[in-house]
Amino acid sequence: MKILVCEDDYMVIKAIEHKLTREGYEVDVANDGRMANEKLRSKEYDLVITDLLMPFTGGLELINLLKNDLQKSTPIIVLSKVGNEETIIEAFKLGADDYLTKPFSPNELSIRVKRFLIKR
Repeated sequence: MKILVCEDDYMVIKAIEHKLTREGYEVDVANDGRMANEKLRSKEYDLVITDLLMPFTGGLELINLLKNDLQKSTPIIVLSKVGNEETIIEAFKLGADDYLTKPFSPNELSIRVKRFLIKR
């Protein structure tokens, strides 16, 4: 199973990458929105994990790109420090499947990832 992690915080990337690769997933990383945009257009992923606030292109734009422009059914888990209810609602309206507020537990993220990938 191939997972794209769209995140600009190095420590968060390493924590996610460490946890998910140990569990047997193939993890691809985009550390800004422009790189994430390119990867989503050129590769297929089983799951996307994205931050909302990143350089160049934000997570809301990436959700819209994947779900509406590219019309993919790929599950999306949003990770963000943004606790603003309007932003969370917007993410779900655009097609996000789950939302975790930072800081988060890598074990909780792992359980949520498994839940989506079992369905695929």
